[in-house]
Amino acid sequence: MMMQVLGGNISSSLLGLQHLQYLNLSCNEFYGVQIPEFLGSLHKLRSIDLSRSTFSGRIPPQLGNLSNLRCLNLGWADYTYSMDITWLAQLTSLEQLDLSGTNLSTIVQWLPVVSMLPSLKVLRLSDCNLRASSYSLQISNLTSLETLDLSYNFYNTSITPNWFWGLTGLKYLDISWNGLYGQFPDEIGNMTSMVMFDLQMNNLVGMISSNLQNLCSLEKFYARGNNINGSITEFFLRLPSCSWNKLTRVLLSSNNLTGSLPTKLKPLSNLSGLILGNNKLTGPVPLWIGELMKLTELDLSYNNLEGFINEEHLSGLESLEKLWLSNNSIALVLNSTWVPPSNLTDIGLRSCLLGPKFPLWLRWLTRLDNLDISNTNISDKVPDWFWAVASTVRTLNMRHNQIIGSLPSTMEHMRATAIDLSSNQFNGPIPKLPISLSELDLSRNNLVGPLPSDFGAPSLARLILFDNSISGTIPSSLCKLRLLLLLDISENKLTGQIPDCAAITSETNMTSIFSIKGDFIILNVASSGYKAL
Repeated sequence: MMMQVLGGNISSSLLGLQHLQYLNLSCNEFYGVQIPEFLGSLHKLRSIDLSRSTFSGRIPPQLGNLSNLRCLNLGWADYTYSMDITWLAQLTSLEQLDLSGTNLSTIVQWLPVVSMLPSLKVLRLSDCNLRASSYSLQISNLTSLETLDLSYNFYNTSITPNWFWGLTGLKYLDISWNGLYGQFPDEIGNMTSMVMFDLQMNNLVGMISSNLQNLCSLEKFYARGNNINGSITEFFLRLPSCSWNKLTRVLLSSNNLTGSLPTKLKPLSNLSGLILGNNKLTGPVPLWIGELMKLTELDLSYNNLEGFINEEHLSGLESLEKLWLSNNSIALVLNSTWVPPSNLTDIGLRSCLLGPKFPLWLRWLTRLDNLDISNTNISDKVPDWFWAVASTVRTLNMRHNQIIGSLPSTMEHMRATAIDLSSNQFNGPIPKLPISLSELDLSRNNLVGPLPSDFGAPSLARLILFDNSISGTIPSSLCKLRLLLLLDISENKLTGQIPDCAAITSETNMTSIFSIKGDFIILNVASSGYKAL
């Protein structure tokens, strides 16, 4: 059912509601409409939420007249800006301020203005093009601040000194995606009230400081995309032991972490996410992984892990939803009767060892959304039950195996958007495709028969079928694929004439679908019995 949204101009008749205290117009579509100045005359307002409603233009300074305002949320309104925020200083009762997505690039002294709001508990200024404010500022008026979000401002400055390190009462600090550089700051150890640290995608180097032991309320620690570049065992030792049973998410992917995971570790009883992908970890996967009873997301992909994983590693993970082990040298040694966690939706096992038999444990999964078992040494026939399991997936990757069998006639009922079955031994004809499919790679197989007269996938953007034994002519139905950007049907047994798409469809992009020089279309029909164009 289509959601109904509001749009158009906001009538000044709202001024008749002089006792209005709460105004929420969030998640609507006021394209190109400015936030009305007359809202500043509704003096009883305590809360305004215009977030994600596609407002544009200048934020009216008349909002500074609303002395009773406790919450002002203009986050992600759309193309809003302000060149002067001094009016904010009049909102002395303000507890929550969200200007995320507002262009504040011309404002140099934004921090002194914000520091004049003594009751402020939540401040969100994500993606505001803020000027860096690394100087020390007397911020005694911000002692109530608990949540600070300065993400996506791309300061490209040193992480220390910085004014926010003096806010020792903070519980949630997000300074991700800011290009902050320097050593991992010792100042973190002073933030003893911290519940969530988000330091992702900066340029911090070195091991986290040992004084993290002071953070006894820590639940979430995000440091993806930095350069911690030390031992993973040392990292675990430096996590605050007093918050060991409170930690719910640890995100450390892309950090150059080295060494083996510790063989013994006191169970992190509330951990729901352990993200260690794209590091330089070595050695086996320890058995304590299986003791993380609340784990929903495990990412060990793109490391140099080896050895094996069996039921003992996985059977305790009843809540597991996402399992990513791709690009390691891990063998999955699982009994054919093993039943995996029923909540699994995402599985990435690329380049692990699963074969030679097709993994029978997949048959128990009914909620799969993404499955990658490419390059896993499977040399077996696809069982009939697998296509029923795969009917729910959005992305399916089984390339670079030796899988045999034919594509199912029920393929059109899958909900997939991307399928890669290339470099296998699939045979038989190409069936009608899923209606939602945008990418299909069936290259380097043994497919035969003609191309479908009706592909059944109007949104196809990439269709790669080279190096098969497909015969017959190119059907004119290809001309109707108006989103097609890449077509490769080379090294087949096609004959006949190339369809004249210009005569078949009036769609602009279709007139060049078979043009080698087209701006958008790459066509390869080499070795298919066609004359050069």
